[in-house]
Amino acid sequence: MIQSASSNNVRAAPDKVLADIADYVLDYKIESERAYDNARLCLTDSIACALYALDVPECARLLGPWVPGTVVPNGARVPGTRFELDPLNAAFNFGAMIRWSDLNDAFTAASWSHASDNLAGILTMADYLSRQRVAGGGRPLLMRDVLEALIKAYEIQGCLSLENDCFGNFIDHNVLIRVASTAVLTRMLGGTRDEIVAAVSNAWIDTSLVAYRFAPNTGARKNWACADASSQAVRLAMMAIKGEQGYPTILTAKKYGFYDARFGGKPFGMPQPYAEYVIQNSMFKFVTAGMHSQSAVECAFRLQPLVKDRVNEIERIEIHGHAPLIKVMGKTGPLHNPDDRDHCAQYVVAVGLLCGRLGPPELEDDFAADPRIDALRAKTVLSEEPRYTKDFFDPDKRSSANAVQVWFKDGTCTPKVEVEYPLGHQRRRSEALPMLRAKFAASLQRRFGQKQCEQILDNCDDGSALDQMAVDRFTNMFVAVKA
Repeated sequence: MIQSASSNNVRAAPDKVLADIADYVLDYKIESERAYDNARLCLTDSIACALYALDVPECARLLGPWVPGTVVPNGARVPGTRFELDPLNAAFNFGAMIRWSDLNDAFTAASWSHASDNLAGILTMADYLSRQRVAGGGRPLLMRDVLEALIKAYEIQGCLSLENDCFGNFIDHNVLIRVASTAVLTRMLGGTRDEIVAAVSNAWIDTSLVAYRFAPNTGARKNWACADASSQAVRLAMMAIKGEQGYPTILTAKKYGFYDARFGGKPFGMPQPYAEYVIQNSMFKFVTAGMHSQSAVECAFRLQPLVKDRVNEIERIEIHGHAPLIKVMGKTGPLHNPDDRDHCAQYVVAVGLLCGRLGPPELEDDFAADPRIDALRAKTVLSEEPRYTKDFFDPDKRSSANAVQVWFKDGTCTPKVEVEYPLGHQRRRSEALPMLRAKFAASLQRRFGQKQCEQILDNCDDGSALDQMAVDRFTNMFVAVKA
């Protein structure tokens, strides 16, 4: 016989994590212009990644309205296209584009992630609200509002990831996108503290397996999973504004709450308060490879002139890396698709040594059929350098260091090339700035005519003018001339 167990059904005050997020979103004043400077870089770099992804058929086929022919009056624009969509679908479209080629900026922590994924919901919601307001005779939001929301979404996602290992608990980090975006979107809609708490509590409920990011199931879902989370965040924020209830102890509830049911009973560690840290410590990417391998690929590029004419003489390749690189990207056996390849350390280093370049074309099946690549993969040895692992998690460094050395059959070898801070790291920001602008400009030239490119660059180069630009005017600059 099943007996009724006593259960306390008294609802307590909201979990501190929920309350702290709501208080930060509502009350924190961003004073640092450096934070806004970085937010503008994150904005334009994410758009650059999105525009590149339009050339990838597997991404392009997912874009547009769910139901062909659907018309949304004053809908949100999807940059680089002529789509006008409801904000939920627009967030999915834009989010898939931002993430698809794995070129958007990243943040290293216990749960490594791409905080720039949050831009999908933020920009499309701001665009939708602006167009609705203008249609009703009101004032649009400004890009300064978008940047403020972006800084806060970065901060929420990044601070939650600092000490809390989602992957170690087999949870995909898209939950952090959903939580961070839901919070700032609810505020953007005019939500109260209680409505933000309610919305964020709902965002924690849905968690997904992380299997599609790891062998043997790595696949394209890793490119749109966070886009799906962005879309859900839009929905949850809009539901909260309509009065949808929240679940105040969704994290701490015994047995069924997030901590007990999904996180091994361990509460979150929060080593620092929310401020402006994450936007200023995100790492930009310049090659289509997992963020843990950016410095390893840079090492390979530097070695390429020394090995390109001696490929057949290579005996072994040594990659000395941090533990997350080995855990996430150490992969042997067949690679089944581009998403398998960009998260294989042996593959991306082999291509770097062979070609001195690594972009989406070097991940496709035709290119990967080159037998030299798998031959080099088989000769590659990965080993952990404890210092690299320590510095990877050090909040004052977050170095993501790797080193590569090539040995030849005659006993000679190349120098051991070490890159402690990859090009996109904030410690190399001055070196990276010209390359970030070049990356953005090149992405524009793939989609727009010269006059349109010049207009976009002129407006984005002037930070103060960009801040005061109406959001709908900003997104209008990115409408494609042709479908």
